[in-house]
Amino acid sequence: MLVLEFKAYGKTEQLKAIDEAIRICQFIRNKSIRLWMDGGVKSWLDLSKYCAIWAKEFDFANKLGAMAR
Repeated sequence: MLVLEFKAYGKTEQLKAIDEAIRICQFIRNKSIRLWMDGGVKSWLDLSKYCAIWAKEFDFANKLGAMAR
C-alpha cells in the first residue's frame, strides 16, 4: 500500500469542506461495496447508475460531481 502524507495549510472553512467531501466519498464507497457484496451489481456501469440514484436520494451526495462519485 502506498501512503502519501503532507501538511495542508488552509482556512477553517476549507478544512471543513475537505472533511465533508471525504465523508461523502466514504459513504458512496461503503454503499457501493455493500451493493456489490449483496450481488446487486455485475459491472462498474451498474455502480455508476446507482451512484446517480444515490445522488438524487441523498442531498449531501449530490454535492460531489459525477466524476468524484
